[in-house]
Amino acid sequence: MSYSKLFDSGFTERNKDHFAAIVRVAMDDGIISNDEKAFLDRLARNLHIHDNDYEQILKDYKSHPINPPVDYTRRLERLYDLARMVAVDHIKGDHEEILIRKIGIGLGFSPENVKYIVDKALTLVTDGVDLDTFIEEIKLMNR
Repeated sequence: MSYSKLFDSGFTERNKDHFAAIVRVAMDDGIISNDEKAFLDRLARNLHIHDNDYEQILKDYKSHPINPPVDYTRRLERLYDLARMVAVDHIKGDHEEILIRKIGIGLGFSPENVKYIVDKALTLVTDGVDLDTFIEEIKLMNR
């Protein structure tokens, strides 16, 4: 197997795992709304998730690990996706907040400041900021 095939395979698996983490948040209430479905469709396209993988992940999303990116900016991009999914779902309540923080820790944010980062992320997404502004604001917060 060539090096490029190994890289493509790893990249694809990380995208599937990231997508499964987002599906996990969407499925927390047991259903996927039309808004969530539209977001998941766009996210799957952006992450190059094939249709058959998409359907399999929807059926078995809990079997995918949450693999945190090493690069901080990549972690923030994934947090942005997660925060957008949460905003679409209008998630509220203790159970959902615990789940979001767990996924945040799974993405590589420290347990000591994950609540603060997740709260800030949700605020920024609710305010409608784009990805670049989101990354800039979170990075400023951590200086």
